[in-house]
Amino acid sequence: MALEIEKTSLPGVLLVKPVIHGDDRGFFVETYHSEKYAELGLEATFVQDNHSKSKKGTLRGLHGQDRRPQGKLVRCSAGEIFDVAVDTRIGAPTFGKWVGFHLSSENHHQLYIPPVYLHGFYVLSEVAEVQYKCTDVYDAEHQLTVAWDDPAIGIDWPLDGAPLLSAKDAGAAALSEVRDRLPLWSED
Repeated sequence: MALEIEKTSLPGVLLVKPVIHGDDRGFFVETYHSEKYAELGLEATFVQDNHSKSKKGTLRGLHGQDRRPQGKLVRCSAGEIFDVAVDTRIGAPTFGKWVGFHLSSENHHQLYIPPVYLHGFYVLSEVAEVQYKCTDVYDAEHQLTVAWDDPAIGIDWPLDGAPLLSAKDAGAAALSEVRDRLPLWSED
């Protein structure tokens, strides 16, 4: 079995299915190899790694940055999440569209979200640990936070009751309210 990288319905968003070597002792999985990933179309230079731990029902997002946007390679190393990417390129045929995938410590799948897309996730298991590599550093001053439940985006979150939100996420703006901070799409 070989490493697989699948295109999704959003340009540049890729679902990565690494090779898992398992036996009665456990498993081994290579979570990133720049040459192998690049050969299959995921060419990115990562400069920051993040790790979060969240309890069931936590929803983090939707987040992005208008300056120094971050591409993210996301994986769930413990538990299970529903991971989402939203296209924010004004004028793009897929502007405001989203894709979502289940990432878990069982399937070892990863989601690559290009810079200028929004990202968020919802925790499905009792606890989830999420790790992601970023193509640029975090810039709090230029962070974009868009409402997770913005009807203009219409994400079909697999909620089990009201989500647990940070104060920042609970007070997030609609996509239309941050439009002047979003990038313009170009066919180049």
